[in-house]
Amino acid sequence: MPQNYVFRTIELDGQYLRTAVRPGTSSLPPLLIFNGIGANLELVFPFVAALDPTLEVIAFDVPGVGGSSTPATPFRFPGLAKLAARMLDYLDYSQVNVIGVSWGGALAQQFAYSHPERCKKLILAATSAGAVMVPGRPKVLLKMASPRRYLQPSHGVAIAPDIYGGAFRRDPHLAEAHANKVRSSGKLGYYWQLFAGLGWTSIHWLHKIRQPTLILAGDDDPLIPLVNMRLLAWRIPNSELHVIDDGHLFLITRAQSVAPLIMTFLSEEKQPAVIRHQPTSALIKN
Repeated sequence: MPQNYVFRTIELDGQYLRTAVRPGTSSLPPLLIFNGIGANLELVFPFVAALDPTLEVIAFDVPGVGGSSTPATPFRFPGLAKLAARMLDYLDYSQVNVIGVSWGGALAQQFAYSHPERCKKLILAATSAGAVMVPGRPKVLLKMASPRRYLQPSHGVAIAPDIYGGAFRRDPHLAEAHANKVRSSGKLGYYWQLFAGLGWTSIHWLHKIRQPTLILAGDDDPLIPLVNMRLLAWRIPNSELHVIDDGHLFLITRAQSVAPLIMTFLSEEKQPAVIRHQPTSALIKN
């Protein structure tokens, strides 16, 4: 377990959230991570390790995942976004940059839309606009619909090439290393996450997301075909798209390549063009 994280379990109205903060000294706002479905916060540590070590990073287990408690009734994405904002209040953060991965990318969109004052910049990785997405192949989606890969690590290793694509097709050790970091809290939390996105879509308000947005897509992603990321880039006004030569989990498998892209994006302060008017006399020909 990394020693430079501060782990806390906080309580918000009876809901316990397990959080991990990597302290930093950067002048940039901290980076808040919304993880994928069923994924506990430890799964993003390889990605965090590739980022600038001075950048402060916040990760947490959503309700029903990892070390967080499972609620009696499920949250929807707006409720989860509100809970994340309250978590930031508790941890004493006013504004953050946000990255969302896969299922967490939908939550990141909701957070940026519902709480724009809390989100300075937005990064969307391997995600979609929800119900209107162009789906992956049915047999891949069926494997994702079950939490079995988190409950039985051997099953997760077996299906990893089919659901994650990219480097997982070529290196079986990646699936084993990934499975070893999984911390499941049971089936119910996974089904609650599925329910959070049931019928949800951001397509009708994506044009209202004004934050600078970096969109990252894998070109061999069985779960989120590339066309979905192109749709996001088309609908979000201030966005840029980068396509990564890998699969669904490129943040982990290509961390050393992707992290510099992210740090450059977070560090950029785009200034409006300065128009200097020439004196009238200079425009008059003799």
